[in-house]
Amino acid sequence: MTYSLEKCKVLIVDDEPQMCRGIRKILDNFRVVVEDTASEVFFEADCAVAKDEFFELIERQDYGIILLDYKMPDVSGLELLEHIVSRNKNTLVIMITAYATFETAVQSTKLGAYDFLAKPFNPDELRNSLKKAVTRFMLSRKAQEFEEEKKKIRFQFISVLSHELKAPLNAIEGYLDIMQNRFDSISRDDFNLMLNRSKIRLDGMRKLIFDLLDLTRIESGEKKRNPELLDLSKIAASSIEMFSEDARKRNIKLSLNAEVPGEIIADRAEIEIIFNNLISNAIKYNKDNGFVRLKIAQHRDKIRIIAADSGIGMSFEEKARLFKEFSRIKNEKTAHILGSGLGLFTLNKIVKFYDGDIKVKSLPGKGTVFAITFAEGVLYDN
Repeated sequence: MTYSLEKCKVLIVDDEPQMCRGIRKILDNFRVVVEDTASEVFFEADCAVAKDEFFELIERQDYGIILLDYKMPDVSGLELLEHIVSRNKNTLVIMITAYATFETAVQSTKLGAYDFLAKPFNPDELRNSLKKAVTRFMLSRKAQEFEEEKKKIRFQFISVLSHELKAPLNAIEGYLDIMQNRFDSISRDDFNLMLNRSKIRLDGMRKLIFDLLDLTRIESGEKKRNPELLDLSKIAASSIEMFSEDARKRNIKLSLNAEVPGEIIADRAEIEIIFNNLISNAIKYNKDNGFVRLKIAQHRDKIRIIAADSGIGMSFEEKARLFKEFSRIKNEKTAHILGSGLGLFTLNKIVKFYDGDIKVKSLPGKGTVFAITFAEGVLYDN
């Protein structure tokens, strides 16, 4: 495993300069590997031997760990502890004192101290205490970074979702205003045109909502998986039947070539999402009088699903954005095609969950081929 090198700032607060120097010397060559964060931590220490020095340093710098003497000549260590905890709850304080009693340990812990180290202590005792503290600090920092990242992603997600819903809502509202304010002067053909366009916009929003529900169920972990032995060829045939009317309207020929039944153990709903997205996209981005060919084949000891179409295809740059959230191919050929930008993103999530792999080949104007290979671990074994 590769470890990232991380720095932990330490403040030593002790009125004995030799104690500060001794601790700094121990820290100079001391590193801690924190497996859960894949990091190797080294220490950089500052020293404060008086109250004024302490406040000057703590105002300038955030410290991960503070080694705090319980009894300072010009201020109580407990007063400093209260100030540290109130200022930065992520800082871990290790109280060090020659007056080690059960009462002082309890009092320090109640005020927020992480650990308690009795003087005199040897280098190994200090290292053990610091190892525990820095592991806790790194895990806490990583959790905080994760929460901040979640907030950022949530904000971006909501912003994009709002944008995706705003356009169709504005269009429908515009049509309704025209129909309401100019009802007597609108021809029947224009009236029907606006109704049909409103329905198309509503269908687009419904697709977005359904795709969003599929995605959130999968990502949240709230969707209960029911693994069972599945025949991919039967699920593929069912999906083809579902979209046969859409294909018929544009004279697109749907076909299935099942060289093997394709037996796997998986959740039926998730496999249906895969086939439904492959087929619906192949139809939407196809040409009239074209084809969609679905194939289920054995690939070494794995199962492969291949979906090939005669559609409009993609450029290399468009293909690179294919599985990103809310990403849709936008050009003059796709301007009239509605989509949420979540279908293939969700499909990719499901395939990765099963340790599968997706490869895409495409040429503008020539069509697209998706090849999904399921890992050996999900195959049914007699």
